[in-house]
Amino acid sequence: MLKASEAALWEAYDVAMLDLDGVVYVGADAVPGAPGHLAKAAAAGMHLAYVTNNASRPPSTVAEHLRELGIDAADDDVVGSAQAAARLLSERLDPGAPVFVIGGIGLFEALEERGLRPVQNLDDDPVAVVSGYHPDVLWRTVMAGALLVQRGLLWVASNTDMTVPTPDGKAPGNGVLVETVARFAGRQPIVAGKPQPPLFEETLRRVGGSHPLVVGDRLDTDIEGAVNTGYDSLLVMTGVTGLDALVAATPGLRPSYVAADLGGLSTPHPVPAATEGGFRLGGWSGTVEDGALRMGGDGTADDWWRVAATTAWQHLDETGQPVGTEDARPPGSVSDQPGPTTGA
Repeated sequence: MLKASEAALWEAYDVAMLDLDGVVYVGADAVPGAPGHLAKAAAAGMHLAYVTNNASRPPSTVAEHLRELGIDAADDDVVGSAQAAARLLSERLDPGAPVFVIGGIGLFEALEERGLRPVQNLDDDPVAVVSGYHPDVLWRTVMAGALLVQRGLLWVASNTDMTVPTPDGKAPGNGVLVETVARFAGRQPIVAGKPQPPLFEETLRRVGGSHPLVVGDRLDTDIEGAVNTGYDSLLVMTGVTGLDALVAATPGLRPSYVAADLGGLSTPHPVPAATEGGFRLGGWSGTVEDGALRMGGDGTADDWWRVAATTAWQHLDETGQPVGTEDARPPGSVSDQPGPTTGA
């Protein structure tokens, strides 16, 4: 179930590990209100780290995009799966060792930072392989890297995300490439990115802090990764996770806190109180009737999500079945908006 915090999260935690797409921005644009919420959190003393599974862009490029959106981010505030992958390799290889790259500039820069030599030619006698998403990777590079993996070389994958966001919708991500190479080679890689711990651990090494909070919009990367690493987490409902996914979350995918958006960093987080047949918080009540989630009352969007999650999870744990959500509409959803009117 959800965790309670009597203090605002920016007081209870000293560093926020923020996912990017769906949390801070969506495509080229900032999530509404995100720059202001982040500025207030930073002013309150919370260190903000921007943590991404995307290995295609170096941190400096990501930080520049954040600054263009009005977010005060230094290059060192951005940590990506390429850097976590490079550390995993540097801990296992000699300095200067050649590493074959199935990917692009993000991995090249990360390997060089750790004192390794990125290559894309078999004649360079690579001793390991690293793979990560890049839109311009060549098929001959994939083939050469797959042959090296099949021969038994150390293989680290930046992440296993099955999709990557594009202006035209979701496209195949690095996980598709990893599956292809794994099937060909009959082996699985060491994974650096979410939901595995290395990326979160690398972030803490780089930005410091002792009490981190993972902030994300995806249950199967951000939240599961926080659970795997032993960190608390905040799920914001501005990205890919909707009500259907939230109510079906099993314990390993459940966040410590939930909020409508990044404004959740600035507030205490009360937990719903059990009532006869359900839960209540801040004017909202939740019950399950005939297997369906029923929400009633009025109040803040944050409290709505807390009541909905707690009510649904109790039902799931008791029955093994997720609740139906057809009649439960989050505040601010399209169905809550006034419809068109007609007049004489």
